Amino acid sequence: MRTERKLTRLDRVFARLDREPERPALLAVPEMSRHRIALFAGTLAFYLAIVWAVLISSWLVRLDWQVMFFRPYQQWPEIHAFVDYYVVLGQRGPTAVMVAAWLGWRSWRQHTLRPLLALGASLLLLNVTVGAAKYGMGRLGPHYATTIGSNEMWLGGDIFPSGHTANAVVTWGILAYLASTPRARRWLSALMAVTSLGVGMSTVYLGTHWLSDVLLGWAAGLLILLALPWFEPLITRAEAWILGLRDRWYARRGSEDATSRPAGPPVILTPPVPGREEAPSREPVASPRTTRAPAHLAPGPHTARSDRMPVTPAGSRRPPHADRHPRSTAPAARPLSGG
Repeated sequence: MRTERKLTRLDRVFARLDREPERPALLAVPEMSRHRIALFAGTLAFYLAIVWAVLISSWLVRLDWQVMFFRPYQQWPEIHAFVDYYVVLGQRGPTAVMVAAWLGWRSWRQHTLRPLLALGASLLLLNVTVGAAKYGMGRLGPHYATTIGSNEMWLGGDIFPSGHTANAVVTWGILAYLASTPRARRWLSALMAVTSLGVGMSTVYLGTHWLSDVLLGWAAGLLILLALPWFEPLITRAEAWILGLRDRWYARRGSEDATSRPAGPPVILTPPVPGREEAPSREPVASPRTTRAPAHLAPGPHTARSDRMPVTPAGSRRPPHADRHPRSTAPAARPLSGG
């Protein structure tokens, strides 16, 4: 009997991805339009201006020191507990898990891996660009500052730009980037801007970042979101490669299942006996298939009707009697007895 292979959860996920999208009109991919290129150029100029202002120890560095000496966590201690929890919205682990869960549901509904791959590409760009800037400029934080009024650059630190702020911009901004409608994109973009700036100001309140760190981190995250359309062809090729790898795995798994099936009963070879003629070899005859029980019968062994009814024996089952005659012949006339 041939049995169907039991599908695993991964098989069901890939089978759903093979279907046509439920809402193909809502899967528009952003393009690098002139408006987006202008925003990217403006944000890049702002990024370079912040770096230059810190390098030359301009008014921005003096503002950093003034805010640090102000000590916001001492001025408003009643909000300290709230800020400790709010700053978690900029940590990589919790935010990535929450956003990945939402985008995984969207991938399931829209039958495409693009939302998850876009999130992965944005986080990879974040690690490369922000990480390189952090360790390249090596700025020390407020708690480890050595000289009052200096920019604290090239001293082995890793806080410039702010990773919390950049991570909040990217992880929450990817929801706006993948929004289905322009209205949803506008609302999510505004929510992302407020959330990321709030996370940045929370780090300034706690004294873990300079104010210029927050401004540079916000610009760094925005640059990644604006540059994502340039990586859309790479995301498309990655999705095609993953699905192609899945198809090759299915083909190899099917071939392994075919080779693991038994070919038939073993054939016993006997050596020829001298002086005895060998019988001509006969072609193996396949055993007849067993008759499948009708669908309307209850499960269990069933027999034919002829097997269940007793066979009527030939002749009459009554004992022989001298005065009785067979039904087929007319009885003889009785002699009339005299009165």
